[in-house]
Amino acid sequence: MTSTGLPLSGKGAYVSGGGSGIGLACARALLAGGASVTIVGRTEAKLTGAVELLRAEAPSGAEVRYVAADVSDEDAVAASVAAASEPEDGLHLVVAAAGMGGLAPVIATPLIEWQRILDTNLTGTFLVFKHAGAALARSGGGAMCAISSIAGLRQHRMGAAYSVSKAGVDMLVRTTADELGRVGVRVNSVCPGLVDTELSGPLFSVEDVHEHYLDQMPVRRSGTVDDVAAAVRYLCGPEAGWVTGVSLPVDGGHHLRAGPDWDPLGRLLYGDDVVDRGTITDPG
Repeated sequence: MTSTGLPLSGKGAYVSGGGSGIGLACARALLAGGASVTIVGRTEAKLTGAVELLRAEAPSGAEVRYVAADVSDEDAVAASVAAASEPEDGLHLVVAAAGMGGLAPVIATPLIEWQRILDTNLTGTFLVFKHAGAALARSGGGAMCAISSIAGLRQHRMGAAYSVSKAGVDMLVRTTADELGRVGVRVNSVCPGLVDTELSGPLFSVEDVHEHYLDQMPVRRSGTVDDVAAAVRYLCGPEAGWVTGVSLPVDGGHHLRAGPDWDPLGRLLYGDDVVDRGTITDPG
């Protein structure tokens, strides 16, 4: 199979969090479109395994590489963007998919955990947009897409740090889209609902939590990483050439109803006193 004639042929793509889950699915979708892809993540073993998988699927002429980097480290992000921009044609497509979860009541959230989640989810996206946005401008334009969450659109009890980080991502998307549109760079995000990944395992393991999720979805099923990747592929591709500043829910319609009920998980982790009475001896 040759990449000639594919819609993303000749494009260079950068995917943070590309070693697994939604990030890996996004890398596969961009690669299938003919783009050459650089995946970025903290764990080299995951990245090498992902590269092996991607290279087996790559159309002729599309390259796959990886760079190990922590998105909360600005020097590492800058270096990874520079490496992804090295091929002759430069960088054109960027997916900021690196992220982490967290579940704790506000009164029981240690400051270090709050900072860790925001450093990865929000600051990490900011650093990717900062350095990759400049690279895209130098390449003559392109598209960036962040992986946000329904948690940025609907409150998640027990998930303040995560929800705030994702709401911040969506505002960052709108601001960056407004600033960079003049140089031909489009910026969007997708907001997945409940998707079956390594990170979401606990949400599937407690039946009451899983059922509450499904009850809030007009299309009553959990999502797949490919559902999300298809939306990212659209937003990054030429079909979305007049779309920017959008945060697109990919959630079976969950955003139309109520946020999920994480109370059963909160009780397991923190006890009834914290969840029901807001009492805690040591918030950490």
